[in-house]
Amino acid sequence: MLTTLKTSYTDTRAADLAWALGREPLPALAVLDLELSGAKLQLRLLGASHQVLLEEEGRHCSETVACMPGSSTPLPLGVSKRVGEWEYEFAARVETLSHGSFAGRAQELLALVADHPNGLAGTFPGSPHAFTAMLAQRHEGQVRWRTWHAYPQEGQLVVTRTRIGARMPATL
Repeated sequence: MLTTLKTSYTDTRAADLAWALGREPLPALAVLDLELSGAKLQLRLLGASHQVLLEEEGRHCSETVACMPGSSTPLPLGVSKRVGEWEYEFAARVETLSHGSFAGRAQELLALVADHPNGLAGTFPGSPHAFTAMLAQRHEGQVRWRTWHAYPQEGQLVVTRTRIGARMPATL
């Protein structure tokens, strides 16, 4: 699903993104509710990026990646931790692209997510390449999602990947 977000576009920077687990639901500009083999997942586009709410078998988890005033937790490159009975893994990276490459990558990602049944993307007014996009799936008992946060004024794309599910047995 692709939507135009009804909010003013502000020049936030990739470096302003912060990460948090366990936050209450924040006001959302667009929401996609999904049922993935018993897991209820809500993808939420915020004025300042994204939030994912997961519920399965009475367990809950929320992930927020956004420009959060007063937050002291910057966007980490990686996190691996227990969340109740779940194993949670998060990874982020920043891609810096030329203007032409950025426009092409933005169009490619928006087309991918807009046509996917488990995808949600929102473009911000003011720039055709300012967007946040999310794509979720269930794979081998785990819920996974990827997000893309575009900052065309900087030529930067913040890409995140999250995986959460039952503890996986060690493999040799």
